[in-house]
Amino acid sequence: MDAPLEFLTSGGRRRRNRQWPDDEKARIVAETLRPGTTVGEVALRHGLKANHVSSWRTMARNGKLVLPAPKDQMEFATLMVAPVVEDVTAAEPVAAVGPEIVLGSVVIRLEPGASARRIASVVRALTAIT
Repeated sequence: MDAPLEFLTSGGRRRRNRQWPDDEKARIVAETLRPGTTVGEVALRHGLKANHVSSWRTMARNGKLVLPAPKDQMEFATLMVAPVVEDVTAAEPVAAVGPEIVLGSVVIRLEPGASARRIASVVRALTAIT
């Protein structure tokens, strides 16, 4: 009735976390931005957990991870529409709080402290559609 006692060992090796280079992280995050793609399916394709890829996306949003330029050169930006001022002379001067890009009758005001990279990307997008 006495059963032999056995011990299972793992050979003394510990599982090591894989270190992902920033350019690889950026490429994976860029995959999640394609229309119709989910974070979960991209993570599964690369053998990662979805929350891991989501944390990389947060890094990219905070400017800690630079994404590669999109292949189709399409970029999205926040658009705020203001009422048209008919009489320009009667309007009070508005203090510019950030960089402004003027193209004909269109004025694009960027956020205060916008980086040169951000300004250049908006200008590239504008020149692509004009």
